Amino acid sequence: MLEIEKTQLKISLITAVYNNAGGLASSLASSLQQGYPQVERVVVDGSSTDGTLEVLQQYASKLDRIVSEPDQGIYDALNKGVALATGEVVGVLHSDDVLADDDVLGHVADAFLHTGADLLYGDLCYVRSENPEQIVRHWKAGAFSPSLLAQGWMPPHPTVFVRRELFQRFGGYDLRYRIAADYDWMLRLLSDESLKVTYLPEVLVYMRTGGVSNRSLSNLCRKSMEDWEIIRQHQIGGVWTLLSKNLSKVSQLRTRLAKPHLKGSHD
Repeated sequence: MLEIEKTQLKISLITAVYNNAGGLASSLASSLQQGYPQVERVVVDGSSTDGTLEVLQQYASKLDRIVSEPDQGIYDALNKGVALATGEVVGVLHSDDVLADDDVLGHVADAFLHTGADLLYGDLCYVRSENPEQIVRHWKAGAFSPSLLAQGWMPPHPTVFVRRELFQRFGGYDLRYRIAADYDWMLRLLSDESLKVTYLPEVLVYMRTGGVSNRSLSNLCRKSMEDWEIIRQHQIGGVWTLLSKNLSKVSQLRTRLAKPHLKGSHD
């Protein structure tokens, strides 16, 4: 009975990309190798010029929706992707990310069906861009409690899956925030105690380091300023919330080598 129900839960994966042909190929490969059958793949490209369009043409027959046009950044692209999605559940698979193994979406679907979740998240590992076999940070999210929000806690955005209807209820990503719109969006949802939030205690995503937020000192400063504005807007804490949000990353650092298999990274 579960297998019949499971095939009725469609998961939409939204991928936003701009000039990242190499990363996109790995990301799409990991998505296509999923054993779970009911997956809708939506890719929104910001008019790339580096070969990304050639990758999209290579995978076009296996993707459900492809958009390539100028946008206002990653969050604008994600909003476009969500508007195109038709699945009951929506997740984000960034072009620098890969799903941790071939069963991730099956586990996600099972958890939604067993728990009645509105929002589900798991753990994430950061890997080196130049050596994706090496884990440098293990983000073990842990179980959710509303009191954690004032301590700067937040689940890893790339592991978050939500009922699509929540985008209609709470809105999409706020384009006022160029780097931290995902933090604002997650706070909107997690601050509503009527939502059923489920933690799936396993690594769902491997993410390459070097994202927009930590690509330069100016971006780090801008992210902190946006985080602070969001904290004040949602009235969920103060300066300690911002400090704790950043200090929590220290305990996630890993120095030991590990060998995750990044799908498509050697293809």
